[in-house]
Amino acid sequence: MTRPVMPEEIYISTDVEADGPIPGPHSMLSFASVALRADKSVVDEFSANLQTLPGAAPHERTMLWWEGFPAALAKARENPEDPADVMPRYAKWLRHLPGRVVFVGQPAAYDFMWVYWYLQRYCGDVPFGHSALDVKTYAMAMLKRPYRDCVKGALPAEWSDELPHTHVALDDAREQGAMFCNMLRVNGAVPS
Repeated sequence: MTRPVMPEEIYISTDVEADGPIPGPHSMLSFASVALRADKSVVDEFSANLQTLPGAAPHERTMLWWEGFPAALAKARENPEDPADVMPRYAKWLRHLPGRVVFVGQPAAYDFMWVYWYLQRYCGDVPFGHSALDVKTYAMAMLKRPYRDCVKGALPAEWSDELPHTHVALDDAREQGAMFCNMLRVNGAVPS
């Protein structure tokens, strides 16, 4: 008996910029996703700046952090759209990609929380299901080192394409997506 051929996985490298630590009391300001095949070829990209949630307020400590990145914050506030329009468009984009989507984040616990919450609130459904792949955890498994020792600056140089990390969501999604695909190649998950 032959097993059915499953569609290839499409890795959705996603970065979120927000004005606080959790969705609801605070707002997602901007997010971007880069859809990649394991060989690092880009299938498509999606990015949007969002209007803040009604009744939400920026978190003081987060806004102090943003003071160090005023250009990135300004970029995240350009032409914000209603999340009620953006999230259904994003879900449709995900469903039309040519494969099974896998959320990839760095850290996935943070970025996925925001995307999951917004998709549930505005679409009632999450094309990713309930799971996300964390780049730092994958690094820990590859390097056989403690999780806290696997910060980006301590990872092997060959994993980096030296793309900019600007705290602009699309830049950061591109950077971490390329790194993840390089890690797949080094780990033998995709031919060199």
